[in-house]
Amino acid sequence: MKLQQLRYFCQVVKNDFNITHAAAALYTSQPGVSKQLKLLEQQLGIGIFMRSGQKILGLTEAGKEVFEIARQILMSATQLQEVAQRFSDRDSGQLIVATTHLHARYSLLPVIEKFSKRYPHVQLALIQSSPDEIDALLVDGKADIGISTNFGTEHSELVRLQTKTLYRCLITPKSHPLLRKRKPSLHDIAQYPLIVYDSRLNSGRCVLEAFEEKGIKPNIVLTAVDADVIKAYVTAGLGVAILQELAYEKDRDIGLYSVPVRHLFPPMETNVCLNRAKYLRQFAFDFITLFEPRWQRESVRNALNR
Repeated sequence: MKLQQLRYFCQVVKNDFNITHAAAALYTSQPGVSKQLKLLEQQLGIGIFMRSGQKILGLTEAGKEVFEIARQILMSATQLQEVAQRFSDRDSGQLIVATTHLHARYSLLPVIEKFSKRYPHVQLALIQSSPDEIDALLVDGKADIGISTNFGTEHSELVRLQTKTLYRCLITPKSHPLLRKRKPSLHDIAQYPLIVYDSRLNSGRCVLEAFEEKGIKPNIVLTAVDADVIKAYVTAGLGVAILQELAYEKDRDIGLYSVPVRHLFPPMETNVCLNRAKYLRQFAFDFITLFEPRWQRESVRNALNR
């Protein structure tokens, strides 16, 4: 049995059993993939695929177990390479961080500046994704660290380290009537055109639910997935917005004003997410500590081993 066979097998599963797509992702030929899959089944002595003629429909019960073990083997093989790289060159390599736009744009900027000065030979890759996509990247071993305010489905393979608490604020243009309210109510806000995050995002859904719970229907004129886009439309006079306080920069957001609304909406917890099986190099631990100083290498390792 070869790692190549396991790699082909896992890629076919990830591509919904479409061998053509799997071959393209592997930069190889379709017949080559089919041949390796047949060899794998012969060597295992069991059927791992459910078939209808030549078409693969899914995995057998045995195939499902083989898939989980194959993923672990491939991840372990990657970790062996990373260990070797660590000892051959401790201060260079690649760190892949999957995160949302909010954190990529705001909370991670000072962290990355410090990290880059400390590790000038480490290539840092940011993948902007939704919380569910971040989890999937971590589970598949395609990201080293995930940072998200709201996480997706729980996974036994993942560990979440709680870091920062974020609160929301009301963003208005200059001289807006709501600026005269020290503690605006949901009813007050509903009197004006409102710009919010898309309801598919937890950040947008929570805001809409707060209005629904009070039986108030807000005047939503625009939804978006990007805080910078939302602020641009507030500046243009399209409406007011509910954003995280983190996304308001007084020195940069000229013409915009922030009103605290912590009394109206629940706080959000930011988490650093890690795969228990993923080998982390020292610079990855240092990145986490730069983001949240109370999570030192030893405390992170303890959390991973629980």
